[in-house]
Amino acid sequence: MDSVQLTMPVPLFLLFSLLLISILSVAQTNPSNEIAFVSDTQAPMWVENIFLRANQNERATALIFEDIVKSKPRAVYILGDVVSLGYRKLKWKHIDQCIGACRENGIEVHGLLGNHDLMGRSKRGELNFQKRFPDHVRTGYISTIDSVGVILVNSNFGKLTSLEISQQQAWYEAALESLDNDPAVKAVIVTCHHAPFSNSKLVGSSKPVQDHFVPAFLQSRKSLLFITGHSHTFEHFKKSGKDFLVIGGGGGLHQPLRSNLEDTASKYKPMFHYLTVKRTGKSLLVMSHFLKPDFSGFEKSYNFSTPTSNR
Repeated sequence: MDSVQLTMPVPLFLLFSLLLISILSVAQTNPSNEIAFVSDTQAPMWVENIFLRANQNERATALIFEDIVKSKPRAVYILGDVVSLGYRKLKWKHIDQCIGACRENGIEVHGLLGNHDLMGRSKRGELNFQKRFPDHVRTGYISTIDSVGVILVNSNFGKLTSLEISQQQAWYEAALESLDNDPAVKAVIVTCHHAPFSNSKLVGSSKPVQDHFVPAFLQSRKSLLFITGHSHTFEHFKKSGKDFLVIGGGGGLHQPLRSNLEDTASKYKPMFHYLTVKRTGKSLLVMSHFLKPDFSGFEKSYNFSTPTSNR
């Protein structure tokens, strides 16, 4: 009888331990409603180093993803130019480690095509890209996190057929309308690779993006942010009361700028950075995280909020 009484607590203890582990596991897989955005994580090409200054760019990319893993957002979106030459498998080795670390820590990773991902042998580059981002659709797709709908569209118009451009346009406009009418969605973020507005001396503003994507974005009731890369800098433009952000600081070489367009972030030009967005009540909190010049860590600096109410 005594031996039975001594062994009874053991199964109860094990049951409690398993339950606690299960609760902690669920908490770790659903850490927050924050989402992260990064763009232009490609390592510099040798020809670019002739004109622009390198600065431990691959190390900077690794540190960006390390910081993202530490903060544990629900998802991270890579907005194109993931690698310098998408068709070369060797170019994916470094970024594969970064993507893998995110997914191993329960962070969703989504992507869209940039011009470097398709440079050279575009079909092979897109095949390598699709292996890393199996949910990607080349004519646009939607990812929704905590009532925030993220639309990812393809701005590589030169790589799309006329039919694909028409199909994407129809899908994009229908997607915006659908999200506007969905009561579960409180805000919409539109993303593509090429920036509709940029002061970059090398790439400038994209007229096709202005023509194809901006008008419907401005008309959409719930669309609040238009986030792109391509220009390797941080820029913030206000158009018709809405925010356009350029966040091409994921590892590419920093690009020189003009001052043609009024940039709200004219005094904020970190070399390496990424963005987080979090819904707090009836607002979206937008925060830029920049790598300190001495590579000792990240600081949260440039930030603003935009209301989601009455939308």
